[in-house]
Amino acid sequence: MRYIIIGAGAVGGSIGGRLAGAGHEVVLVARGAQHAALRDGGLRLKVPDGEYTYRLPTVEGPGGLDELRADDVLVLAVKTQDTVGALQAWGPAPVAGGGTAAERLPLFCAQNGVEGQRLALRVFRHVYGVCVWLPSTFVEPGVVSAGGAPLTGILHLGRHPHGVDETVRLVAADLDKTGFFEAPVVPDVARWQYAKLLTNLNNTVMALSGPADGTEAAAAVRARVRAEGEAVLAAAGIAYASVEEQQAVRGHKVDLVPLDGAPRTGGSTWQSLARGTGTIEADHLNGEIALLGRLYGVPTPLNELLQHLANTFARERREAGSMPIAELAALADQAVAFVQEP
Repeated sequence: MRYIIIGAGAVGGSIGGRLAGAGHEVVLVARGAQHAALRDGGLRLKVPDGEYTYRLPTVEGPGGLDELRADDVLVLAVKTQDTVGALQAWGPAPVAGGGTAAERLPLFCAQNGVEGQRLALRVFRHVYGVCVWLPSTFVEPGVVSAGGAPLTGILHLGRHPHGVDETVRLVAADLDKTGFFEAPVVPDVARWQYAKLLTNLNNTVMALSGPADGTEAAAAVRARVRAEGEAVLAAAGIAYASVEEQQAVRGHKVDLVPLDGAPRTGGSTWQSLARGTGTIEADHLNGEIALLGRLYGVPTPLNELLQHLANTFARERREAGSMPIAELAALADQAVAFVQEP
């Protein structure tokens, strides 16, 4: 199988690089400065076992390939807010032998949250969820780092909305054989993704308040944000893997190792602010909880606040981590008090 990594940033670059290092055929898809750097200098992957450069075919879209093949696997690793554009570009692409990518090819959504695969299922027949546990960083155009050891990441895989098949087993086997991923095949991948969503709700706290995120005040905010998310999932009847179950799977398989020249300052939400992209994924993390809260009658003032602040920071290109945690905690108190007023 040939792997086409749509969105060769931190996560996509790490997956693509490790697959290429194991001898798999990989095509990288990127835009702008990232495309130019990957095309001209290759993908530089900084990992605990060294730094590797992979000179791989790099395109901006399906038009950059002669044709899609029947054995292609599409890995969607763009941020959720960029999903629709990617689906519009790749869905209609013709496949050798007839039909389109949307009709014939498997699409694996290696994204945070749960919305990307729902959007994909409107377009693609064969959609697979990926619960991504892969700490990685976009360092600069052409360079990504993944500091997990001894594994680069753990990727739970399954069909969306549920089930398993031969395709997902083959992809999992390829990932496992790299020696740097564990890829459990599960019939209920959404259960793992919702568990990850609860963790990702606090990406915004780190993005807004930075290093202070590790303080006692930040821990209190994080606990309240997660509790709000748990209450919403309970009201919606949505199952998710417990913290204990996740820890039993992960253990110390993906412990972070400091890498020279590749500081890890924050998660994906932080990185969007730090890079000044102008967009952020909070609508599909904290906003997912806000949506479910409105559907099932559960107040979500904290997640709504974080969603609003993250979007404001992104739109105004404010510095990541520039809001004092005391200010964020005070705003959280005000948001909760407002919805509690008679």
